[in-house]
Amino acid sequence: MRNRPTAGRARLALAVAVVLGGGALTALPAQAAPAADGLTVQYRTSASGATADQTEPWLKVRNTGSSTVQLSQVKIRYYFKADSPNTSYRFACSWAVRGCSAVTGTFGTLSNPTATADRYLEVGFTSAAGTLAPGADTGDLQLRFYQSNWQTLRQSDDYSFDGARTSYGDWDKVTAQLAGATVWGTAPDGNDPTDPTDPTDPPGGGQTLFDDFDYGSHTDPALSAHGWSVRSNSGGPGVPGATWDPSKVTFASAGGNSVMNLETSTAGTGASTTQTEVLTKSMKFRNGTYAARVRFSDAPKSGPDGDHLVQTFFTINDLKAPMADDYAEYDFEYLPNGGWGEPSNILYTTSWETYNPDPWQAVNQHSEQRSSYAGWHDLVVTIDDGAITYYVDGQLFGTHGAQYLPERPMSINFNQWLIDLNGQTSTTPRAYDQQVDYVLHVKDQVLTPAEVAAKIAGYRAAGTGFVDEVPAS
Repeated sequence: MRNRPTAGRARLALAVAVVLGGGALTALPAQAAPAADGLTVQYRTSASGATADQTEPWLKVRNTGSSTVQLSQVKIRYYFKADSPNTSYRFACSWAVRGCSAVTGTFGTLSNPTATADRYLEVGFTSAAGTLAPGADTGDLQLRFYQSNWQTLRQSDDYSFDGARTSYGDWDKVTAQLAGATVWGTAPDGNDPTDPTDPTDPPGGGQTLFDDFDYGSHTDPALSAHGWSVRSNSGGPGVPGATWDPSKVTFASAGGNSVMNLETSTAGTGASTTQTEVLTKSMKFRNGTYAARVRFSDAPKSGPDGDHLVQTFFTINDLKAPMADDYAEYDFEYLPNGGWGEPSNILYTTSWETYNPDPWQAVNQHSEQRSSYAGWHDLVVTIDDGAITYYVDGQLFGTHGAQYLPERPMSINFNQWLIDLNGQTSTTPRAYDQQVDYVLHVKDQVLTPAEVAAKIAGYRAAGTGFVDEVPAS
């Protein structure tokens, strides 16, 4: 925030005190390919116009052979013509029966460009996608790709596109490879999928962290095993003399889902004040989509109201030196009773470039809304190569400039704390709750709020409570 007091920034180093490295990947044994002609690919499109905001190839892969197929050995190529030689594209998965987290998408250039194709989207699967039995298909792969600058693209001149195909049918203008051998489809002339090609974009990302916060308590071994730290060390932000109490982080059921509850309490003195924070041990999150469903509270669950409370969802790394330009922080901060000079309810989203704690100097951009946000809210922030964009309940809340983009990975955090004790001077005990339903991060992919909701629904429909595919930085 502008002119935020120094004490309000003390959490910056403390919130990222614990960092955990990632483990090594284990190679999978090679699998033998089934008989030739073992796969077919079906295609339809949900964006049938000659031009569109994004191309939407929906695919199904069917095993027509006699042997079980490891989907991790399957590659599908969709061929298209770039809108200009320097155009870059981004891939996204809106829905997949096998789970979007098990689907990958990368782009490449063709060695022999044609009038209808000089690029391709290659769709693959991680080992989590499992196997495909003879006669079975993958079910829907609802995929899309778009220009990185979100300009309208022309798809009517794309080799693999057919706007008339609005229901699934076999489509031989996409190719399928199994264990490196082409088993389905015809590539544009002179472009056998087994020939070497040049990548046009870095891998499309898509590795996901999802947590439904289904734990027994703050001491549940799974909480730590899943990469979370419940803060217990002393220090800011907040009221001098306050402590961070792990036991006040609890888990319960609400609306049919498991939720994490952060309780902050005080009796009007620093010594009686307890605050709560939960953060990832690893700083490995940078560009992509971050989302959480959070319940803010305007009133305490017990005792008198009026404290200058901060309820948050944010990402952050450590400030290595005053005004260091590789610092980054992206905040949702709700103040139910005001504070920092505000008289009442206010929600901030803030993107930080850097700051100096003493004397206080801040370089940031923020958006704000002065109204009550009591209740459940879907919070989404996306970070790409051009901007940081914040959404609340599916609506655009603020867009911040490229100068605030992160230069190093960050942790993911939730906390609830008191700015000071000036809002309520009573010594009667009071306690406030903040709840979190889920958290999601999708690496290097920008999802709309609707796509976030669909991804969460997919995990819950599949009974998936936790996924972490994001590699250590």
